[in-house]
Amino acid sequence: MKIEMIRENKKRYLDLLLLADEQEDMIDLYLERGDMFALFDDDLKSVCVVTQEEDGIYELKNIATYESCQKQGYGKGLIKYLFEHYQDRCKIMYVGTGDSPQIIRFYESCGFELSHRVKNFFVDHYDKPMYDCGIQLVDMVYLKKFF
Repeated sequence: MKIEMIRENKKRYLDLLLLADEQEDMIDLYLERGDMFALFDDDLKSVCVVTQEEDGIYELKNIATYESCQKQGYGKGLIKYLFEHYQDRCKIMYVGTGDSPQIIRFYESCGFELSHRVKNFFVDHYDKPMYDCGIQLVDMVYLKKFF
C-alpha cells in the first residue's frame, strides 16, 4: 500500500468522495480547505479528506473506499496513516457520520469513541433523504480520538 497527499485537482476523485458524502455541494464546503490523501494498492482504493477546525482540532470529513475493495483493510490503513501523520499537531480528531451501527462500529474499531450528535443534520443540510442499510439518516453522530 502507498498513501499520497493530493494537493491539486482534488475533484478528479469526486466519484469516490460521493460514496461517503452523496451531495457534491457539501463536499465543496471542505474539499479545498482540507488535506486529501489517496491510498493505492496497485491502483486507487481509498481517499479521505481531513480539515483543521481549530488549533489541535482536526476532523475526518470524508473517507471512502471503492465498494469492490471494502472489508480489505484499506479504510483502517488510511486511518492508521492519518493518526501517524497528525500525531504531532493533533490533540483531538473528530469524525461525523450517520447514525449507522455498522459505520459507528468501524470507527470504534479504529480507536474513535462516541462524542456527541447534531440533531437533524442530514434532514436540514441535504437536498434529498440519505439512507444507510435502508434506514434514513437524520442525526450526525460525532466520534473522537484523543492523541
